[in-house]
Amino acid sequence: MSEITDFDALRRAMAENSERPEGPARNARAEELLAEAEKLGIPLAVVEALGHQLKVYNYSSEKDKMFVPFARLLRMWDERPEDFDEYEVHSLHWVFKWMSSGMLDQPHVPLASIEKWLGEMEHRYRLAGHSERAVRSAEFSVAAHVGDVTRAQRAYAAWLAADRDDMADCHACELHGQGWWQAEQGRDAEALLLWRPVLEGEFTCAHEPHTVLASSLVPLLRLGRTDEARANHLRGFRLVRSMESMRGAYADHVEFCALTGNEARGLELLAERPAYFTDTGHPRSRLDFLSVVALLMERLDEVGLGDREVPGPAGRKWTARELAAHARAEALALAARFDERNGTAYVSERARARMAQRPLVDRLPLGVRAAVRPVAAPAAPVAPVAVTAVEPDLPALLAEARRLSDTLQPNAVEAWAAVSRAAEGVELDVRDRAEIVDHEAMDRGPEGAELFERAAELYAEAGDPGEALAARTRAAYVRALTGRVDEALAAVAEPYDEILALYADDATEVRQTASVLMGRARILMRRVHEASEAAEDAGQVNGVTDEAGAADRPSGETVLVEAEAAVRELLALVGGYAGADVRIAAREAEGRAMLAELALQRGDLEGAVELFGRASAGFVAAGLPWFAVEYEARLAGLAHHLGDIAETERALRAALEHGGAHLEAVGRAQLHLQLAEVLGGRGLSVEASEHALEAAHWADEAGEGRTLGAWARHQLGGFLLRQGRWAEAAEVLESALPDLSAETHGDGAVVQTQWWLGDCLSELGEHREAAERRLQAAETARHWPEQHDHATLAHLAAESLGAAGLPAEADRAYARAGELWRSLGNVHGLVRSLRARAWLALRADDGADEARELMAAAVRECESVLGDGVDDEEARERLVAELGHTHRQFGDLLARSAAEDADDDSIRAALEEALAQVGEAVAVFASLGDDALHSRTGAELAAGWLEADLSRPARAAARARAVLAAYDGADEADETAQERRSEAEQMLQVVEEQGAG
Repeated sequence: MSEITDFDALRRAMAENSERPEGPARNARAEELLAEAEKLGIPLAVVEALGHQLKVYNYSSEKDKMFVPFARLLRMWDERPEDFDEYEVHSLHWVFKWMSSGMLDQPHVPLASIEKWLGEMEHRYRLAGHSERAVRSAEFSVAAHVGDVTRAQRAYAAWLAADRDDMADCHACELHGQGWWQAEQGRDAEALLLWRPVLEGEFTCAHEPHTVLASSLVPLLRLGRTDEARANHLRGFRLVRSMESMRGAYADHVEFCALTGNEARGLELLAERPAYFTDTGHPRSRLDFLSVVALLMERLDEVGLGDREVPGPAGRKWTARELAAHARAEALALAARFDERNGTAYVSERARARMAQRPLVDRLPLGVRAAVRPVAAPAAPVAPVAVTAVEPDLPALLAEARRLSDTLQPNAVEAWAAVSRAAEGVELDVRDRAEIVDHEAMDRGPEGAELFERAAELYAEAGDPGEALAARTRAAYVRALTGRVDEALAAVAEPYDEILALYADDATEVRQTASVLMGRARILMRRVHEASEAAEDAGQVNGVTDEAGAADRPSGETVLVEAEAAVRELLALVGGYAGADVRIAAREAEGRAMLAELALQRGDLEGAVELFGRASAGFVAAGLPWFAVEYEARLAGLAHHLGDIAETERALRAALEHGGAHLEAVGRAQLHLQLAEVLGGRGLSVEASEHALEAAHWADEAGEGRTLGAWARHQLGGFLLRQGRWAEAAEVLESALPDLSAETHGDGAVVQTQWWLGDCLSELGEHREAAERRLQAAETARHWPEQHDHATLAHLAAESLGAAGLPAEADRAYARAGELWRSLGNVHGLVRSLRARAWLALRADDGADEARELMAAAVRECESVLGDGVDDEEARERLVAELGHTHRQFGDLLARSAAEDADDDSIRAALEEALAQVGEAVAVFASLGDDALHSRTGAELAAGWLEADLSRPARAAARARAVLAAYDGADEADETAQERRSEAEQMLQVVEEQGAG
C-alpha cells in the first residue's frame, strides 16, 4: 500500500478505496486515510477525507458510524467555511439528508432530536438558498415511519410541490420513495406506475433500480403480475447480492421467495449472507431482515419442516422452528425499541403484519437452479378403521370405482384400492371380489399375472366366462411385458379361440371379446418390438433379417404380418362402434396407434403420421384426451423428422393440452422443452422462454434438475438473451452451468452456455467476468477440429479484457485470435484483431509507433488478399469495405496520436498523415457505390474536420457540400442521412467563421 505523501496521492487512494466492495474493510481503509490526511496539514484534505469516510459508512452495514465524522465536518464548516471548496460545500449540505434518515434508523436517537435536526436542516438549507424539497422529503420520512398518516400526506404533497434543485434526491430515489408510499397505502398499481421510469432504466443511480426492483416484488404479486415479479427478482437480486448496505432490499427478495413457494431458494439466499443476522449498525434494515426470516421459517414449520436444519446466526445449528422463534422475538424486540422512541405502536404492527403474510402464489417457477422444494416427511399411516357389513360407504365406493374404470379414468385403480380397504372383513359378492382382485393385479403391473389368474377364476365362478377369458388374457400380456413373449402367445391361444366361439354364440359381449383380441394384439406387438431390437443389434433394417441363423424364429416380415392381422381383426370387431362404452372406442383408437407402429417398422413415416393422428383423434372423441398424449408426442417427433414444423408445434401443444393435470412431471418437462425448441427455431423467443421456464420447473419437480433441468435452463438463458433480458439470462445461465457436463449434455452445450453468459456479462458491464467465461469457453473449443468458434471466443475474450482495463492481457488474446483467423483464412477476423491491438497500443506510453505498424499491417492484409484476386463478387465487396474501414480507423488513430504537448510541426505532420488515410477510405468506399454511401460520407466528414484543423477551410467546405449533395432528397426517416446532413451544415458554419464562406 503506497504511502500518502501529498494531497494528490490522498485523492488517488480515496478514489481507489471507493471502488472496493462495500464492507468493514473499505470502512477501515477510510479511517486510515483520514489519519493520513490529518498528517498533511491541509484543511481541505481533512474535509475530503471526512466526506469519504461518511460516504463509505453510509454504503455499508456500519451506518451508525456516520454521525461522528459529520459532526466534525459541521463544526469545521461553522468555524472556518473558507476551508471548504465548492464541491465540499455541496457535499456537506447533501449529507444532511443522510443524517436525517440515519437518525431515524437508529432507535436510540430520540424523536425530539430528529425533529430538532429537521429544523436545523431547514434553517441551513434556507441560508444556503436551497429549495425545501429535500427538507419536506425528510419530514415525510419521519411522519411515515411513526405512522402519522395525516402529517405524512401533508409533507408528501409539499415535497412534490417544491422546486427540484441540486439538493433534491435524484429522480430514481425520489420515485422509489413516492412509489413506496403508494404501495404502503394499498395503491399498488399507482406505485408501479411511478416506478416504471426506474424499472425501464430512464433514471438510475448507485442504489437504483436495485431498491425499486426489490420493492416492486410484493405489489406485483398482489396484482397477479407474476411474470414481471419473477423478472424483477432475477434482475434485482443480481444487483443487491454483493452490496452489503442493501440488507433491506435483500430482505424483500427473501420475502418474495417465502410468498411464491420458493422456500428452498429463500434458504439459499439466507446462507449467502450470514452476517445479516447479526450486523447491528443499521437496526431498521435488521428489523426488515429478521421479519422476513421469521416469515420464511414459520412457512417451513407450517408445511411440516420445522425440524429441518437451516442457515442462521453463526455459532450454533438452527432448525426452522428454532430460528422462527428467535427471529420473531428479535424482530419484535427491535420494533418495540422503535415504538418506544416514536410513542406509537406502528412499527410493531407493520412487523407483525409482514410476518403474518400468506403465500400469494402456490409455486412461481423462477428458471434458476435451486434445491428441490422442501417437502415434509409423510405422516405415519393411520390404522384403517374396522368396516362392518353395514358400512354405508362401501356401496358408494363400489359404484364410484366401477364408474371410473368403465370410463377409463386415470384414478380408477386408486378407487378400487379404496374399495379393497373398505371391504376388509366384509362378505362380498363373488363378482365384487373378482373386480377387486382384477384391479389389484392391474396395480401390480408386470407382477400381477397370478392375481389376474385368480380374478379369472372368480369371474368364471360369478358366471361371466367372457370376463374370465379377458382376465386370463391380461395375465398372458403381463408375462410378455417381462420378456416371456413366446410363453404369453401360448397362454393367449386358448382364450382367443374360446372368446371367438362365445361371441359367435352370443354368449359374451363385444367388450370382453375386444379385450381378448386387444390383449393378443398387444402380445404380438411386443414380439414385433423384440424382433426390431434384435435386428438393430444384428445390424439389420426394419426387422427383416438376412441371417440364416434365426431359422427357428419367425422372420421379421412374418412377425409384422401376424401382428397386423391381429390388429385388423380387432378393428373389424370394434370399428364404427356407435355405443356408449368408451372402452370399445378406446380399443379402436389404440388399434390405429398399433397400425402406426407397424407402419414405422416398415419405414412408412407418412403413413405412421396419418395413423397416429387418427388414434389421437379417436381418444379425444371418446372423452379420453390423456390417452392421446403419447401419440401426439410420437406425431411431433415424426413431423419434426419430416420437416413439418407447423405439425410438430401443433402436436406438442395438443399433447400438453390433452395431458392436463394427468401428465407426469418428467413428461410435462419434456413436452415443454420440445415446444420451446420448436418455437425458438421459429424466432418466437418470448413464448419459447415461457415453455423453457416450465420445462425447468417440471424437471426440478421430477428430480431431473441436474439433467433435463440443466438443459432447459441452458435453453431458457438463450431465449432470454435473444430478448435482451441480460440480467435474467445471466442468472439462469449461471445456475445452469454447475449441472451441465460434456458427458451428459455435450461440450457444445457447455461452451454455448459460457458464450451466452459472457455476452450477458459484457452487456451488464461486468467485463472481467465476461472475459473469464469467454476464455473458459475458448479453452474447450481449442480442442475441436473446427476452429472458428475458438477464434471467435478468443476475439470476444480480448474485447472483454480490454474493456476491463487489462490491456496487456487483451493484446495477448487478440494476438492469439489473429493467429487463429490467419490459420482459418479469415482475413476479416485477422484485420479486426490487428486494428484492436493498434488501439490498445496507442493507449500505452510510447505505443504510437507500434500502433501505426499494427494498423499498417491490417491495411497490408486486406490489400494482399485483394491483390491475389477474389472470385466471389460479394466476398470481394465485403473485403473492399473492410479495407475502407481500416483506412478510416488508421486515420482516426493517427489524428489521436498527435500529442497535445508536441510541437506544431509534429502535430501538423500527424494530421496530414491522418488526412491521407481518411482520403484513402473515401476513395475505397466510393468504389462501392451506393452500397457504401453512409461509410463514404462518414469518412468525407472526418476528412473535412481534418482539413479545418489544418486551416484549409475551403477544402473542408467542399467536403461538407459533397456530403449535402450526396443526401439531396434523402428520406426523412433515414436517421443516418439526417445526422450526416446536420454535421455537414455544422462544418460549413464552422469554416465560414474561419473565412471560407
